[in-house]
Amino acid sequence: MNKNNHSTLLNEIIKSANSIILGKEHKLRLALTCILAKGHLLIEDLPGVGKTTLAHTFAKLLGLQFNRIQFTSDMLPADVLGISIFEQNKNQFTFHPGPIFCNVLLADEINRATPKTQSALLEAMEEQQVTLDGKTRELPTPFFVIATQNPSEQIGTFPLPESQLDRFLMSISLGYPDAQAERLLLISDDRRDALNNLAVCLNENQLHDMQDQVQHITTSDALLDYVQALIAYSRESGLFEYGLSPRAGLALLHVSKAWAMLNDRDYVIPEDVQVVLPSVIQHRLHAVDPDTTQVFDALLQDVAIP
Repeated sequence: MNKNNHSTLLNEIIKSANSIILGKEHKLRLALTCILAKGHLLIEDLPGVGKTTLAHTFAKLLGLQFNRIQFTSDMLPADVLGISIFEQNKNQFTFHPGPIFCNVLLADEINRATPKTQSALLEAMEEQQVTLDGKTRELPTPFFVIATQNPSEQIGTFPLPESQLDRFLMSISLGYPDAQAERLLLISDDRRDALNNLAVCLNENQLHDMQDQVQHITTSDALLDYVQALIAYSRESGLFEYGLSPRAGLALLHVSKAWAMLNDRDYVIPEDVQVVLPSVIQHRLHAVDPDTTQVFDALLQDVAIP
């Protein structure tokens, strides 16, 4: 697939997603960037702003198998991964796969589950496999987790541990729609009906091709210097409890490449890094100052572009 075809298909996906999630094009582009970068996405926001609809929309547009799990406090790991049941007529245990065996898993309100159940996703998100009863089972390819999280101050939530948060390549928040988008929502047809009528925009091979192409996006030495300077600042500025890890630096670079490709370029510019930086680091860094937004602004303002 050539570059022009990539651009046409990606624009078609964004246009179709915009018809479902109104007034949130930038957030949709960030979500698609995460998919192109083969990463998992965390969406933290209030109930009812379209988190679940976003996950279902991209699964439909990309022609991928979609499963949804509603996480609750009484859920067990077996409810996610599956379970082996003894069948008397066969005199053996038979594995019954859980909902995690799909292409796109929506982990809805993931922080309402206990840490034990949350941890059931760790191996799957890192290794694209699950190990049960001493046997390792591969998950389908591609495999993405799109998790939604309610604000931690709400009743009945369990904070995600750092090891779980680090499995998410990006984190975004949708927020309330603007007045114009909300008016369209009020007068338009039911979103579920519109979602059911969406056409698939590309096939699995095309998605693989795009994801592989991200690896070939060019990064200059000066661009790498800029990324390293941002990482060093997070560690040395004293604004954060601890700085970005090497894996976070790799994530930032890879997401920047995917954003460049989404914007029809085969090279990364510093502005790409600046656009995706908040969504890559906001769930990885804990600011000493509670005013996190200003701290992230300082990170961009104080580190000079080479």
